[in-house]
Amino acid sequence: MSNQPHILYVEDDEVLSFVTKDNLELNGYKVTHAKDGKEAIQSFKKDLFDLCLVDVMLPEVDGFEVAQTIRSRHSEIPILFLTAKSLKEDKIKGLKIGADDYITKPFSIEELLLKIKIFLKRKYITGSEELPILKIGKYTLDHENLRLVLDEESRQMTKKEADLLKMLIISKNKIVERSAILERIWGENDYFMGRSMDVFISRLRKYLKEDATIKIENIHGVGFRLNEAD
Repeated sequence: MSNQPHILYVEDDEVLSFVTKDNLELNGYKVTHAKDGKEAIQSFKKDLFDLCLVDVMLPEVDGFEVAQTIRSRHSEIPILFLTAKSLKEDKIKGLKIGADDYITKPFSIEELLLKIKIFLKRKYITGSEELPILKIGKYTLDHENLRLVLDEESRQMTKKEADLLKMLIISKNKIVERSAILERIWGENDYFMGRSMDVFISRLRKYLKEDATIKIENIHGVGFRLNEAD
């Protein structure tokens, strides 16, 4: 991680944004503040950021549209929504768009700092920014182009398939919880989404069957682990 992570902070409340920006900077973050959605999108296109804090209710362009634009240009950057709303429907909508978490107003600076620290740490531990090409056994996953390559043969994948395989590869030989997969990729953790995920796991097992050194293991009631023999 760089010495001073750069945060895009989108908030139209002048008092709140002044206090929050000041506290973030006192804790070692570089902060670019945008007062509305349109300004946020312009800032994101011009500069590089490590994390985005986005208020849902914004003038010009709302936070959901801002998040969609950010996610369409950058698949990995953490996006945290700041919202006074606690409606389940809003949370689900945001997660489906690609947000990583919600912080409900009013929030404490300590809570915000902890969330930021967690997501920045996760971002850099996975190294996914530096790994557009991922290898597992004899296979190569070109996540950006949604292709799984074995020798000279290439299989076109769906985005969900590629996202799921990437998540498992990054945590190779470690358990990835069902809830984490569902919330990150499906946007909702419920029974029907879970059944859909199981179908995708079965597909990945078929795609990877040509290499006996790798196996997707079902940890009953917990999640999945992509094992690779040494």
